[in-house]
Amino acid sequence: MFTGLIETTGTILSIEDCRGAKRIAIAAPTLAPKLKTGDSIAVSGVCLTALDITPEGFHADLAAETVARTSLTHLAPGSAVNLELPTPAGTPLGGHIVQGHVDGTGTLIALDPINPNAEKSQTDWRLKVEVPGNARPYVVEKGSIAIEGISLTVAAWDGKTAEVAIIPHTFAATNLHTLKAGAPVNIEADVLMKLALQQRRGQSFELTMDYLIANGF
Repeated sequence: MFTGLIETTGTILSIEDCRGAKRIAIAAPTLAPKLKTGDSIAVSGVCLTALDITPEGFHADLAAETVARTSLTHLAPGSAVNLELPTPAGTPLGGHIVQGHVDGTGTLIALDPINPNAEKSQTDWRLKVEVPGNARPYVVEKGSIAIEGISLTVAAWDGKTAEVAIIPHTFAATNLHTLKAGAPVNIEADVLMKLALQQRRGQSFELTMDYLIANGF
């Protein structure tokens, strides 16, 4: 489980076909020393398994589902990605529950400064993203959403486009400042909203240990 509080950014080194799957290589010198083979790590909101770790970075295999649902294989070498290690048990939940199970890719519509005359490091920003159709039922104003793995709050919602407020720290410390309008962004809707809607529809649901394990808790 993750919280959507990005620890650092990494850099895509390569994406290549490897033994029937796609393999991604990421430079992450500040996080790589903390990893062991098989550890989970969120890469721009996608939960991956760290492999072939070096002091400078790691590799990860991308399953067909990951290729289909996320933006990772569309990134060019040199692209910045957000990185987060799993949340240790007992750690305060600073963001919201992020599983690393991306629902789909949205499209960045705009990322505009609130004060265009201020330094980029001193102004808030307004992010507008078109949310993929399968995630829209779970988006509500003032609800949580993960965009590129970042825990954010929906400031406005028209049923298709989500607007969120970005503080200067988030703009500078994540890959958001590298993105342009039209870029694909990974979207994960709030799992608690999914469970609430499922219960409201009258579908039977039982929170079991098997469910938690299967969903990354």
